[in-house]
This record gives sequence, structure tokens and C-alpha cells, in this order.
Amino acid sequence: MSAPDPPVAAGAVPGALDVDESLLDAVAYGPDGLVVGIVQEIGTREVLMVAYLDREALRRTLASGRTWFYSRSRQQYWCKGETSGNRQLVRRVHLDCDGDALLIEVTQEGAGACHTGAPTCFFRRIGAAAP
Repeated sequence: MSAPDPPVAAGAVPGALDVDESLLDAVAYGPDGLVVGIVQEIGTREVLMVAYLDREALRRTLASGRTWFYSRSRQQYWCKGETSGNRQLVRRVHLDCDGDALLIEVTQEGAGACHTGAPTCFFRRIGAAAP
């Protein structure tokens, strides 16, 4: 049995993250208006996936506590797990030193993060160092 959700302060949105507004202005979006988001499972530290966010997707992610991305191929927003049920609950978001990448720490719910059904999108090894 899981612990109950903490009480929500009056006027606060359940799932919303505390935001350092000064860092939002430090995000260096590319010429296409996007920044890369690296999604990592907070418990295992495993990298689950990489996707892109624009300012609106980042705003939605921070406001909802769920991962939102911008699909370059479909030219639309998508919330991870909306159709599959494999949701990502956002715990922390970090901006790298150059401002051009986000590390999004999540609790992954459901079978996996990859659209193939795999736990992570990084299941194909290209090489490994000798022991």
C-alpha cells in the first residue's frame, strides 16, 4: 500500500512543481524553439528516454507534474502515458550548465517508457568496454 499524497496547499495545483522562475529564462532553446529533455528514473537513475520540449511543453510539465513534450514529426504536444498508461510523474527538473538540456527526474508508472513497450528506449547496445 502506498503512502497517501501529501496535503495540497490552498490554491496549489496537485502535482505542480516548485519553480525557480529565474532558471526558466536561462533555457537556451534551439533555432527550432526546442530543448532536449533527458528523462531519468529517479529511483534507479536509469535513463528512460529523450524527447524535446518547447516553452509551452516545459510550462505544462512544471504545472502538471507529468511529462509533456513536443513531437517534431507530428507537430503537436503529447503527454507521456496519456494513451498507453505508462505515465511519468515528475519529481525534479534540472537545467544543465549551458542551458541547452534538461534532466527530468521521474517516477515511471506502467510497463515502460519506450513506445516499443521496453522499460527504456536505450535497450540496443552498440559497444561495451572489455572487462
